[in-house]
Amino acid sequence: MTQAKGRSLIHETIFEGRLFYTDKLTLMGADIIMCDPHRVIVEGGTKLRGKKLESPDLRAGMALIIAGLCAEGETIIDNIYQIERGYAQVVPRLKNIGAKIEKISG
Repeated sequence: MTQAKGRSLIHETIFEGRLFYTDKLTLMGADIIMCDPHRVIVEGGTKLRGKKLESPDLRAGMALIIAGLCAEGETIIDNIYQIERGYAQVVPRLKNIGAKIEKISG
């Protein structure tokens, strides 16, 4: 939603706090307002900048990967264990659709 023009409301109806990772997107330049633990407002059409981030969980981690692919500059995401468990062969699969992504060790 950071790349779609206009304003969007995202409402997570099940897990309180699932949207807390949006502060990491804000660090990348996203215009996001947290209304409460269940809702955020995203003002779209913003340019994202690459950052060094840490994945807090599976879903947030994938959102950070997608944001990193949209961002200008390099994005590094640490703590990818859960992403790799939840999305089999995520790096090769993203490469197959043209993503400039690589897994680095260390």
